[in-house]
Amino acid sequence: MADLNRLTIAAARDALKAGDVTSVELTEACLSAIEGAGALNAFVHNTPDIARAQAAAADARLKAGDAPAMCGIPLGIKDLFCTKGVPSQAASGILKGFTPEYESTVTHQLFEAGAVMLGKLNMDEFAMGSSNETSVYGNAVNPWRREGSDAALTPGGSSGGSAAAVAADLCLAATGTDTGGSIRQPAAFTGITGIKPTYGRVSRWGVVAFASSLDQAGPMTKDVRDAAIMLQAMCGHDAKDSTSADLAVPDFEAMLTGDIRGKTIGIPREYRMDGMPAEIEKLWAEGTEMLKAAGAKIVDISLPHTKYALPAYYVIAPAEASSNLARYDGVRYGHRASLAAGDGITEMYEKTRAEGFGHEVQRRVMVGTYVLSAGFYDAYYNRARKVRTLIKRDFEDVFAAGVDAILTPTTPSAAFGLGEMSEADPIAMYLNDVFTVTVNLAGLPGIAVPTGTDAQGLPLGLQLIGRPWEEGDLLNTAYALEQAAGFVAKPAKWW
Repeated sequence: MADLNRLTIAAARDALKAGDVTSVELTEACLSAIEGAGALNAFVHNTPDIARAQAAAADARLKAGDAPAMCGIPLGIKDLFCTKGVPSQAASGILKGFTPEYESTVTHQLFEAGAVMLGKLNMDEFAMGSSNETSVYGNAVNPWRREGSDAALTPGGSSGGSAAAVAADLCLAATGTDTGGSIRQPAAFTGITGIKPTYGRVSRWGVVAFASSLDQAGPMTKDVRDAAIMLQAMCGHDAKDSTSADLAVPDFEAMLTGDIRGKTIGIPREYRMDGMPAEIEKLWAEGTEMLKAAGAKIVDISLPHTKYALPAYYVIAPAEASSNLARYDGVRYGHRASLAAGDGITEMYEKTRAEGFGHEVQRRVMVGTYVLSAGFYDAYYNRARKVRTLIKRDFEDVFAAGVDAILTPTTPSAAFGLGEMSEADPIAMYLNDVFTVTVNLAGLPGIAVPTGTDAQGLPLGLQLIGRPWEEGDLLNTAYALEQAAGFVAKPAKWW
């Protein structure tokens, strides 16, 4: 079989079980693709020896007939997941040289299921960013380009390396994390599928924390069926994570019937933003018609507190980040600054954090510390928490009224050029999350599905938001949308 790295998880699984291909062959195809894709800067810590050993073990399992769906599937792992004996830096200088002595729950479950780790993937530093431009490893680059242009585009963030690697067929799928849209936005920018599960559905243990009440891991895959297969392997109760839900994990793939007759899809009027590009409006309208043609009932809904979501998010997330990142001080692990004679522990903390953290992380830590300080706690942090409750209630009211899923754009534009959004204007960058942050604030599942391209040939995606814990139903609605949209475009290989 040619182009093994271009297979989906489902196709590779079937070929592996039929004996048409081995995991070693799949893995070698991906390793070769990674070697030839340095220009994308997607993989930042390659683990070919681990990959080959895991692939050989997967082949033995397949031969013995003891093979779950993910057995033998080569994956990329976002650098936010701790992987035993492999650098896990969260793309930050402050964690340079850190190699954990333990495995994150998600990677442990994937490896138990027989998955193969090709290496660690680029990302925004500590998952703070929407363009993968804050990484200590340098920018990840989108495999897509505008028609007639060689300008390098962002793959989105923070899971930019994951998105670029999947879109360029360097791996069959990848892990991502989503704090305010970091799975869904890069998925939309690169023409792949990404699902953020309900908060608590996937363990956060061993995932470097950004904002603990918002972070959630999920799969980034080539299509909806693959998302269902991989999500099932990642889910499950974990006693090591106090926020992990003790709920049975359904067979998500078995729920993909494509039948959404009788389902009610809500279209929120508050997501019609001023200045929204006509192409996004058109895509949204076409997606609505596709779901209607598939038998769904379309209703207009109101989520009145949507306009407060971004400000609330950019108070809550930095506040939690400033608390979580206090542990990086140069004492126990990671980078420690060189000290001058007479410097004490305070100087060590200050110099280490000034050297180790990038500008965006420093900005968010300072904002977070400010909003948590004694004089401003009630004015900012407590008020943002109250707004969060109201946003959650908006969704609860809509679902209680009989809506099964909500359809929105994923991003306000197609992928933009690297360097196009100046660091001097962080607000412009933050606006990339305008359609995605509400889902994290409310703890809901959300999925991005590629459904079209813009005038310059770049992929565009739509987002479906589901009821809590009903990822299976959400995946089925996404599957119906995917079938109707028929998106099969791939980036032309230039790297």
